[in-house]
Amino acid sequence: MEKHEMDEACLAILKEELVPAMGCTEPIALAYAAAKAREVLGALPQQVKIEASGSIIKNVKSVIVPNTDGLKGIPAACAAGLIAGDAGRNLEVIASVSPEQRRQMREYLEQTPMEVVHVDRGLTFDLAVSVSTQSSSARVRIVNYHTNVVEIEKDGKVIEQLPIEGEEERGLTDHALLSMERILDFTKRVEIKDIEELLKRQMDFNMAIAEEGLRGDYGANIGTVLLKSGGESVANRAKALAAAGSDARMNGCEMPVIINCGSGNQGITCCVPVVVYARARKASEEELYRALALSNLTAIHLKSGIGRLSAYCGAVTAGAAAGAAIAYLCGGKDEGVVHTIVNALAVVSGMICDGAKASCAAKIASSVDAGILGYEMFKNGQQFYGGDGIIKKGVEASIRNIGRLGREGMRETNEEIIRMMIC
Repeated sequence: MEKHEMDEACLAILKEELVPAMGCTEPIALAYAAAKAREVLGALPQQVKIEASGSIIKNVKSVIVPNTDGLKGIPAACAAGLIAGDAGRNLEVIASVSPEQRRQMREYLEQTPMEVVHVDRGLTFDLAVSVSTQSSSARVRIVNYHTNVVEIEKDGKVIEQLPIEGEEERGLTDHALLSMERILDFTKRVEIKDIEELLKRQMDFNMAIAEEGLRGDYGANIGTVLLKSGGESVANRAKALAAAGSDARMNGCEMPVIINCGSGNQGITCCVPVVVYARARKASEEELYRALALSNLTAIHLKSGIGRLSAYCGAVTAGAAAGAAIAYLCGGKDEGVVHTIVNALAVVSGMICDGAKASCAAKIASSVDAGILGYEMFKNGQQFYGGDGIIKKGVEASIRNIGRLGREGMRETNEEIIRMMIC
């Protein structure tokens, strides 16, 4: 591939993945599907049926849906989309909700039959919302990523249908084009004007919710605990602010974030620690934007082999990506970046994802800590070598092993976690 073609692909991937969302993205995907279903139906439904794969159920069960006054769960997410959703705003579908609409959501949940069905159609990310009145019905199905509508039906007739080819993410730029060599080349070569607006928005949104997480009382307040127990060092502040952003968004904060790989937690994790280090080092704006481009693309590359939803905690790959960008900011060059990634992955790759909830913030803190440790190891002439557990010689070989672990090795782990949570 020519360099200009690779640059265009990297820019396209960043624009596709770094989009705004309010709230945990799996409940928001349900709200989006529900809003579209009501739009197709043309009326507020009298009955609702929600079909969801296990991984959707896992990631919706325990998290507060924003703008609902503390409601949790699949019916709450759908009620929010049906009552107040604007499908034209995609993952900000319930960003604008009036006090009256919040009251109506609770009434609607009390009065409307809502059936939730666990489905297994061979796809990790699979949800459908079917709605009906006495005279009409509609159905919207989303698979593989959060706004990928593949089926729309009205009164039993197919209005729109897209082919589903396994878990292939049709309509998105191929992430298989990425490698650490190509990402590093792009990071050094890209014109800042081409990434500045996109990355400034990510920095502004994600730092704002991180700071709100420290100000407020959200979840287990992991960020606050870290600062009280560990002080104000740059490393501890990087962990605390990233955790605080997750504290806030997992527990009902009504502020948007810029996501990465479909996840707000991953968007926060691969952004906030990098900004903290850049500010501490008084890095230039150009250095900061290049570091953020490196962190985001690295997180996408690491996660691509795993898939958007699995039993493998996405904070791990995002924390390793943040460590890589911190290495870059600190002058680690290419060698420091790739060694940081491998070192970080060797430390925390066993961390499970048991859904979206307050403890995500603590997992983020641990993952960012591993990323920082990965760089400190490199700086001190230490590293993990090929043959140390799942680590292979060469960064791409290690990344492939991580993908295999997350997608294949932890498949049954994911199913067992889902069974525990549903029971």
